[in-house]
Amino acid sequence: MTFHSDSGTVPPIVLSDGNAIPALGFGVFQVADAEAFDAVTAALQTGYRSIDTAAIYGNEVEVGRAIREYELPREQVYLTTKLWNSEQGYDSTLRAFDASMARLGMDYLDLYLIHWPVAQAGRFVDTFRAFQTLKSEGRIRSIGVSNFNRDHLERVIDETGETPAVNQIELHPHLAQPELRAFHAEHHIVTEAWSPLGRGADLSDPAIVEIAEETGRTPAQVIIRWHLQLGNVVIPKSVTPSRIRENFDVFSFELTPGQLARIDGVDRGNRIGPDPATLTAGLDV
Repeated sequence: MTFHSDSGTVPPIVLSDGNAIPALGFGVFQVADAEAFDAVTAALQTGYRSIDTAAIYGNEVEVGRAIREYELPREQVYLTTKLWNSEQGYDSTLRAFDASMARLGMDYLDLYLIHWPVAQAGRFVDTFRAFQTLKSEGRIRSIGVSNFNRDHLERVIDETGETPAVNQIELHPHLAQPELRAFHAEHHIVTEAWSPLGRGADLSDPAIVEIAEETGRTPAQVIIRWHLQLGNVVIPKSVTPSRIRENFDVFSFELTPGQLARIDGVDRGNRIGPDPATLTAGLDV
């Protein structure tokens, strides 16, 4: 499966279930519902063919409307949403999925993710079993997780007999997560990076600024290219059309092995988001 646009073709990454996801997508975290329609429309006009949202973002309605009104064939837009923590559990997951699909105005989903493990509640395995049911019914093409650590992944694999196709995690040069990425590779789990630019904090790193000068590119383009050459799926977010276009213009250059190694060397293990081992937002546990 390839995803075509007037701006070129985004390389696909084949998942363990045989489906393909565009290597570069557009995220809408912290994009208000009132801004989501214009932002997603600008992304589609630029050439993005993968849109990543979540129930908790509060913008599924306008994301879905933008995709429908742009009038691409449905199979040419890869759509991801996520189940919020308070809806975990088998039956509640099925209800939450129906609610998301109603807001999106879609009849199937390309990828559904468990947003956080919230392991203290002990419901993510039953949640994944509900995902398996929805997949068997043809309502979801691929099922995965988000913010899962190795122990969470191992439990899902052991108790459901199925390996998540994707794990979407915080990943940027200052938090490169090499151990978790290695586990993913061993189990054929695709790594998807959220906050791939470190919410802007990584853009001023001296090594990245230097490489941007060497390549004649922006620091953001250098970081996105680093993700792509690592084999990550990457979903930068912006509501500024010029920045949306800039973040897409990353297929006409490559970083050298030396430049990649210099970026790898800035990893500090610094999180900007919550720790998946302790986050319990949305739960009464």
